[in-house]
Amino acid sequence: QVQLVESGGGVVQPGGSLRLSCAASGRLFNSDTMGWYRQALGKERELVGTITRSGYMISLDSVKGRFTISRDNAKNMLYLQMNNLKSEDTAVYYCNVRHTYYRGLPDSWGQGTQVTVSS
Repeated sequence: QVQLVESGGGVVQPGGSLRLSCAASGRLFNSDTMGWYRQALGKERELVGTITRSGYMISLDSVKGRFTISRDNAKNMLYLQMNNLKSEDTAVYYCNVRHTYYRGLPDSWGQGTQVTVSS
């Protein structure tokens, strides 16, 4: 399994920015997809964005143009740069690793980091 440690969450005013980081260690493969998910209070967990080792990415439509997902393969780090934050972005953000071509292995999740956008 992969161990994931998130950091960078906090409280920010609308229009502000935050950068989330995720440090990964353990059983990682070149085919792994890394991503960010979020879950607001009382709502379902949703995909924010994912990125492959080669840089192919998908993201939630509502965050396109505001959020940027990236990864540093040499350091096993995943990042989420969040700009122009809105109140609806308030949620617990989770780092995820999915072993795309090793289906017998479970997904790995971080502990989550709280992002609160409020005036």
